[in-house]
Amino acid sequence: MANVPGGPSTRAIHGLPHAKADRDPVVTPIYQSSTFAAGIAATDEVLYTRYGNNPNQTVLATKLAALEQADRAIFLASGMGATALAHLAVLRPGDHLLASEWIYGGTHKLLTEEFGKLGIDVTFVTPDNPRNWRHEVRKNTRGIFVETPTNPIMRVLDLEPIADLCQQQGLVLLVDSTFASPVNFRALEHGADVVIHSATKYLNGHSDVIGGVVAGSEEIVEEVRRLMQVWGQAPDPHAAWLVERGLKTLAIRVARHNENGLAFATWAAEQGAVDVVHYPGLPEHPDHAVASEQLEGFGGMVGLVLKGGPAAAETVLRKLRLATHAPSLGGVETLVSEPRFTSHAHMSVEERDAVGIPDGFIRVSLGIEDVEDIIADFAAALHALS
Repeated sequence: MANVPGGPSTRAIHGLPHAKADRDPVVTPIYQSSTFAAGIAATDEVLYTRYGNNPNQTVLATKLAALEQADRAIFLASGMGATALAHLAVLRPGDHLLASEWIYGGTHKLLTEEFGKLGIDVTFVTPDNPRNWRHEVRKNTRGIFVETPTNPIMRVLDLEPIADLCQQQGLVLLVDSTFASPVNFRALEHGADVVIHSATKYLNGHSDVIGGVVAGSEEIVEEVRRLMQVWGQAPDPHAAWLVERGLKTLAIRVARHNENGLAFATWAAEQGAVDVVHYPGLPEHPDHAVASEQLEGFGGMVGLVLKGGPAAAETVLRKLRLATHAPSLGGVETLVSEPRFTSHAHMSVEERDAVGIPDGFIRVSLGIEDVEDIIADFAAALHALS
């Protein structure tokens, strides 16, 4: 599947281009069936939706593999399901995993609360210096997991030194690239072995479905498929159909997210009520050079630290009219959330402070509305602080 021709839009719409027969539907039908007829003595693969080989699931997987230029991809029931099974495909009891400290709170909870029960030890590493990774490698270390760009402070990691270490040590490099989407960044091209997405976000883009993706080598994805069958993480056919529909506009949506993100972050950096703006497209961002080199767009996610702490955040959130206060991200509408109540609610105030998420931090997922209207909405809300 790697080296599929065409650009992101072409791959997202067509997957592997092929001529359609007369009277074929242009749009994939919804195969809302749990099972499919088979011959009495059939030796062909059994088609069963829990096995992940319903036509809606396989058509979508082909397009996702083409987008990531992966040997194979698989669509799962949720982003957390994809994260869990991607790791379990490469880790065994007694193995050790190195994980970035800068990750989504749900993933942090998975690694700290659940993996120990399975006999998997996890060490968290501050990921901005390659020497930190090398220092923590053990004889039983099996893999490294990172997120880039990170949630919610938008750090962008240079994957290549980490990938070099993994190659030298025989480790598997797993990367959650949800915030970038395959349009802005393709981790496999920078040395990753496995890439993970929450398809709920940019891939679908319309805030109406839950899903996840794992892409990588044939061997690893086949093991994810095997685990999916026994852990019950296969997606519903209609969910797969919705994500396939969303993919068709992925590239043009992400282009607008990129434009709106940069315009909004530039404006926010000039506002007196805003203490810090986390956005890799700004020259003052600590990873601006890496982001400019490796990303094909800076994305639509912006982190704001407001002066006045949680009281200021509450005032702003109550005054917003266009932006919606809700968890999740990557949709066509602008969403705002507070990590202290959502993604990082399980962490203490001190733990959040240590990773750059003080109270008063709000995460903005820029939609594709007219950016002037988004800015006007936030300007009116910030004005209430004065």
